Amino acid sequence: MQIDTLFPIFAVFFRIFCNFAPSMKEMQFLAIVLMTLLTMKLLLLPRRAVSNPSMSRSRWLLVIATALLGTQFLLQYRLQLRSLDITKAVMINLAFFIPCAALFSLAILYLLRQGRVSRVEKYIGIPVWLIAMTLIVVGAETDVLSLRSAEIGASAFYAGMQFYYTFKHIHQLRVTHHTLANYYDNDMDAQLNWMWLTMVMLALMSVFAPFVIFGQGWLLALFGTFFFAGIFYFVDSFCLFAVSATPDRLMEAELNEEEILNEEGSVEHNSGKAVSDETLQRVERAVAQWTAAGGHLKSGLKLPAAAEEMQIPRYLLSIWLKQSGRHYSEWLAELRIQEAKRTLRDHPEWSNEAVAQHCGFSDRCYFQKVFKEMTGMTPAQFLTL
Repeated sequence: MQIDTLFPIFAVFFRIFCNFAPSMKEMQFLAIVLMTLLTMKLLLLPRRAVSNPSMSRSRWLLVIATALLGTQFLLQYRLQLRSLDITKAVMINLAFFIPCAALFSLAILYLLRQGRVSRVEKYIGIPVWLIAMTLIVVGAETDVLSLRSAEIGASAFYAGMQFYYTFKHIHQLRVTHHTLANYYDNDMDAQLNWMWLTMVMLALMSVFAPFVIFGQGWLLALFGTFFFAGIFYFVDSFCLFAVSATPDRLMEAELNEEEILNEEGSVEHNSGKAVSDETLQRVERAVAQWTAAGGHLKSGLKLPAAAEEMQIPRYLLSIWLKQSGRHYSEWLAELRIQEAKRTLRDHPEWSNEAVAQHCGFSDRCYFQKVFKEMTGMTPAQFLTL
């Protein structure tokens, strides 16, 4: 799902919660229906979409999370605890929100790390859940701590857990960006934008959790709108991600990164020294010959293929790029934009589509985006200079 599709979703939920002003019971019923449908959607994903172990694990984490949320709203709907006992309502909310947030966050980490998740990341939700529940019980049953202080403290632990996961997400998304940019010749960040947005939404949900725990009226309706739109966006985006080619592309790029590191480590181990300046100069000459022959103008050119055409090991090309401080995709984009400028001057009658195809860009839109980022103007504006 593209990011801009979130806004119509948000508008629909906002209309339901605000324009039609549903009662608390109606909101809870709508939540039960939504979580049930999302759980079913996850369960009905094609088998080929979840054949990858990390994808399968992420899918089951999301299934458990949406099922838990549905159960939480079902309990609220059946028992109507908000109108009877706010303490029990708070306990039920936190008892379900904390593990659900941990499961949602773990699902993203499993996707980004291909299942390589540490023990702390797996189980941090358990001590946070135990502490939160203990605080609520102590605040409700003893005079050691006021109930409101206990509720705020429990919410703070929940937020702390989510910020821990958010830090892990940010770090891993940066690593993933580096991996993709050093393998594919075009920017692949758009394939992961939904993860960035989901990460932000999960963090905001933990910050504003007190609204759903203690809030009433329009504040609760507003949070409910954000909450349900966010969960819907996350699950729907995950399903679209699962059936796309992006997971395989991500695995391919990560495998390439591992092989490059292994090759580099093996050479250094055998020779006992790092790559020499003389070797890097040889790589630079090979790169210059390759670009002079127009090798960079081929679309869909991955780093191993480029290195093979240059007749140099791919780990040397990777080291040379690191020395220059650029990613593979950024380096190619610079070369292609230089060619695009020459082409626009020599053939002003060419369409942007023709220029993009000639210069090796995947499509016209991507060409125009990169051209604007690197030159500060559109191709049409460039032609008027």
